[in-house]
Order: sequence, then structure tokens, then C-alpha cells
Amino acid sequence: MLGRRSVPGGPRRVAAGANLPGCGARAGPPRRYAAAGFRAGDAMNDAKRLEQLIKAGRPIVLIGTHEERDALHIVREAAMGLSRTAFVWSANRGLRNAIVADDADAIAGSEHLAAAFFHVSREKGEGVWVFLDSLDHMTGQNQDPGTLRALRDAIDACKGTGRTLVLIDHTERAPPVVEGHATRLHLSFPEDEDIEEIIRRTLNRLNSRERPIEVSVNRRDLDTMIRNLRALTRRQIEQVITDAVLDDHRLHAGDLNAILAFKRQCLHADGLLEYIEAPASLDDVGGMENLKRWLRARELSLDAAAKAKGLTPPRGVLLLGVQGAGKSMCAKAIATAWRRPLLRLDPGALYDRYIGESERRLRQSLQQAERMSPIVLWIDEIEKGFASAASTNTDGGLSQRMFGTLLTWMQEHTSPVFLVATANNIDALPPEMLRKGRFDEIFFVDLPEDAARRAILEIHLRKRRHDPAAFDLDTLSDASEGYSGAEIEQAILSAMHEAHAAGEPLGTAHVERALRTSPPLSVTMRERILALRAWADGRCVPAD
Repeated sequence: MLGRRSVPGGPRRVAAGANLPGCGARAGPPRRYAAAGFRAGDAMNDAKRLEQLIKAGRPIVLIGTHEERDALHIVREAAMGLSRTAFVWSANRGLRNAIVADDADAIAGSEHLAAAFFHVSREKGEGVWVFLDSLDHMTGQNQDPGTLRALRDAIDACKGTGRTLVLIDHTERAPPVVEGHATRLHLSFPEDEDIEEIIRRTLNRLNSRERPIEVSVNRRDLDTMIRNLRALTRRQIEQVITDAVLDDHRLHAGDLNAILAFKRQCLHADGLLEYIEAPASLDDVGGMENLKRWLRARELSLDAAAKAKGLTPPRGVLLLGVQGAGKSMCAKAIATAWRRPLLRLDPGALYDRYIGESERRLRQSLQQAERMSPIVLWIDEIEKGFASAASTNTDGGLSQRMFGTLLTWMQEHTSPVFLVATANNIDALPPEMLRKGRFDEIFFVDLPEDAARRAILEIHLRKRRHDPAAFDLDTLSDASEGYSGAEIEQAILSAMHEAHAAGEPLGTAHVERALRTSPPLSVTMRERILALRAWADGRCVPAD
């Protein structure tokens, strides 16, 4: 086993008895999870929550997860904590004892799901009955009336008898007979201490006398590694550490990039949260001086000294305004200025045609964001994801439930997640979102004024390797009146193409001509912009 002694920083070879840095010995009796690599942190909390549900007489509990092994350990812990027998069903082995995992206790003829449910209905006494991947047998084209009837009978038989059905599945797409009775249990992500334990146990497993593992991380590297592994499951953490070590049989600071890349891959595969590279700074944002001052002042309240004075960290802002005015750029700039990762949540990707799945995906995304904190969470064009919440039951109340989940999280979460929401259409936003206290502030991002347009012209010319001093910025600022920042950028790009095609150096005339030939949004959508300004007057803080 790898030991627990503190070691000095710097590379060294890890043989039997060596360890990760900065870890003192742990006293006390062995943990109940030790044999399986569990600690009494998040998993024990999940087991206690399941115990409470069982004691409360819930007839059926649904655990939606890809981490089947972890879920089974939690069920076993809950059952043993309540001194109840536990059986587990799978399609290939039927019902068998879940504690000892011995096929000698298998129940003959229980491979068919309906037969297993029938057996539960006839069983006497208290117990926990676990079913693995059973929902696929009861949904879609696989629906069997006999199986659903047997499940209904089993649920009725469990009520008030001390028996509980636990469905562990990779999905929560449950048939109505389950939805009407099920309580969902969402597994926790490992805490920082648990992540460190998983790293240590993974190194133990991979370490050998023939080829010992070399650990070249100091305490700071290890803490960074742990932060980057937040919001990953136990299996994913084991996988990424194994991949990092087996490459060169070393764990070193250079593995941090590989770990971060793996995490981005996991987020993208899930399709809900996206890790955004945020190279933009507040200096890259033209204008918006009021917003910049607010952000710089709030940044000072992020440190420990502010907390000691009773200051609470900022929770979020809503940026409302004209399309292309720089709201998305602001979200990136905030993350850069505050030196925090930026995650983008696509609310449109949350919606699923199966009952309960959309709400689960939103809860999962918010839980992931909290575990990865401190971060900036960006919801772009938030009105598109929750527009139906402002109407009356156009989607069976799904958007309203989703919106309620988001509002509850915004109100109650205590993690250092700073929410940046952007919106273009105020009419599509439910009024509850605009209530005081939801966001620290609501800023209105209007079309840039003269000074802001000059700054935007300078930023985009310099970004494309042109000296702003070589251009008549007064003329271009006048010509770009009524244009958004995105439209000014596009005009510069068009002018560059025109100049390149003509074999000429880019000049003021090229940019001015590009501006004149492309009418701005303030002309094509004049009425909507005027209405937006009228609404924002007195309700929002001007960003500039």
C-alpha cells in the first residue's frame, strides 16, 4: 500500500510504502468502504439518504446513473445499516443475494423481469430488491403489459411492509407506473478528500515492484489536480489517473493538461455543459464602463478578507440588450478577469422527450457546476430555454418545472458559482426571473455610443494587426453610429477582404464603404430596439 507520510516536494520514485505529498497518517478504525475504495464522505451520505427513504416506507426508489458499481455499494450499505436482506436482479442472472453476491442464493426462474416482480409480490418480511437496467424492458417498443402489471402488483405489495424496490438504471426514462410512485435519489460527486483517496488507491493498484510509479507532484500540484477532477464520477477519476500514469508510469504536473482535456471531453460528451476557453479580457470589451466598474468592485469581495467582514460573494448578473452588443464577450471577459473557468450551459440541450429526464439533466448540470466551483456559469440567450415558462402550459408544464428548478437553485445555492445570463428578448422572459434578488444586478447593454465605438474600432483593428493610428477614427465612429460591436467587427473583416482582393493596404475608405453598404440592426429592427430601451429605462442599470 502507498503510505500516508508527508514528503518533500520534487520528483521521486514511489515504491511500496511511499505516498502522495502532504498527507498525514489517519488514525481510527477502518472505514466501512475501505475494501471497495470508498470513504465515508459523499457515498456514505448517499447511503444515509437511501436509508431514510427506506425507513420512510417509500415503495420504489429510482437511481439514474452510469456508475452502477457505486450505486450497488450504496444500496448494500443502506441495507446493512437497517439489517435488511437485499437481492439484486439482472437479466442474465435473475434474482440473487446482493450482500454476498453468491449465485447459490439465486432464485430459480427469476431471469424474466415479470417473474422477478411476481416473486417480490409474494415475499414476506422486510427487504430491499434491486433491479439493474430494468427500465429498458418497460419503455418504448419493449413495453410488455404483463411486466407492467407485475410491477404494479409488486409496488402495491411493498407499501407499508418494509419492502423497497430500488431501480438502478442508466436512464430515468420511466413508465407512468413507476413515475407515479418513484422517489429519485441522485448520487453525489466525490468530495475533494474522496478524490484524493481515489487517486491514492488508483496509484496503489497500478504500483508494482517491477516498475514502480514515480510521483513528481507537490502539494499545490495535487490540489490543482483535485480541483480539475471535481464533478467527475469515481470511475472517471480512476480512468483519467490510470491513463495519465500508464503513459510513462509517472504522475507529474504535466498531467494536469491531460486531466483538464479529459474533463472537457466528459462535459462535451454529456452535451449539457461546455468548457469555454476565455482569452478575452475586460480591455477587449469596448465601452460598458459601468459594468466594468461593477465587476472590478465585486472582484474584491471574492477574497477571504471580504468574507471576514461579512461580505457575501456576488451571485450573478443578467445582461439584457441588443443582439451583437457584446454580452457574450462580457461573459468570457468576466471569467478571465476573475481567473475562473467558464462553463456554458445550453438550456435548449436540456429538453428531453421522456418524462422527468429534462429536470434530471438540469439538476445534474447545476450539480456539476457547483462541484467545479469556483467558476463562471454562462447561460446564453436564457429566454430561448425557458420562454414557455412565461406562457400557460404550452408544453405540459415542463418549461415551468424547469424554470422553477433553476430559480430555486439561484436562490438557495451557496457555492461560488457566478451566473452570467444573457437575453435579447425581454418579452420572452418570465417576470419571476427579473425579481429583485434573483441577480445581483440587471444591466442593459445598448448600442455603443461614440467613445465606445472608437474603442471597438481600435480593438478590432489592433486584433487584426493594423495600427488604429493609421485610420481616421472620428470618421469611422460617425459612420458606424447605430451599429453594434459585432456589426463593426464584421465591417472591418469585409473591408479587409475588399482591400486584399484589390491588392491595396487596408484604409479608412475601405472600412467606411463596408459600413455604408450594410444597414445596421438599429435600422432593420428599429421598433424592437426602441421598445427594449423603453422597458429598460428605470428598470436596468446602463452598462455604459
